[in-house]
Amino acid sequence: MRIQLALDTVTLYEALKLAEELFGFVDIIEIGTPLIIAEGVGAVRGMRAEFAGAAILADTKIMDGGYAEAALAFEAGADIITVLGAAHDATVANAVRAAKDCGGLVMADMMAVKGVKDRAAALDVLGADYICAHTAFDLRDTGMNPLEELKQVTEVAGCAKAAAAGGINAGLMPLVTAYGPAIVIVGGAVTNAPDRKKAAKELRDCIRPGPLLK
Repeated sequence: MRIQLALDTVTLYEALKLAEELFGFVDIIEIGTPLIIAEGVGAVRGMRAEFAGAAILADTKIMDGGYAEAALAFEAGADIITVLGAAHDATVANAVRAAKDCGGLVMADMMAVKGVKDRAAALDVLGADYICAHTAFDLRDTGMNPLEELKQVTEVAGCAKAAAAGGINAGLMPLVTAYGPAIVIVGGAVTNAPDRKKAAKELRDCIRPGPLLK
């Protein structure tokens, strides 16, 4: 099980400072969607230059142009990219094809997907490496969390590994890890904490490190 740190900043400078501070507590550095929108795949390239040996995910949230957009992120230095689970099958398949050509991995983001269980099964067949149960940021105030969707993903995932994201903190972490996801994604619970290293350590202590892929 791995911890992924979502860096949803709007400048590479901020992201690099956070990564430098917290890298010892996490396994995967995520270049968040806001940062990709603000600075493009140059943010991936900049993070790769500073953290040459790190696992880096580009949260591209691809909805169309699966091959071209995935290839851009992989060529910039990403190890993993994200495609929206709600995208057309052809888009997912093209992102998977780009991953194979570039030596990367694909995470399908289940945010806003209807019929999570059926779609997760289909994404598994399409070749996604990870399927992420994800509670959208704009729904956090409703009290929603990714647990129910994570349960459904783990019930049908075959070759793909499960991941979880969305409002995960130290209180929720034991409930999330009980389902055994390969990746747990944390963001504001660490980056907005008064003591970021302490918050990261509390989450780190909830899991046992394991390989990125089984």
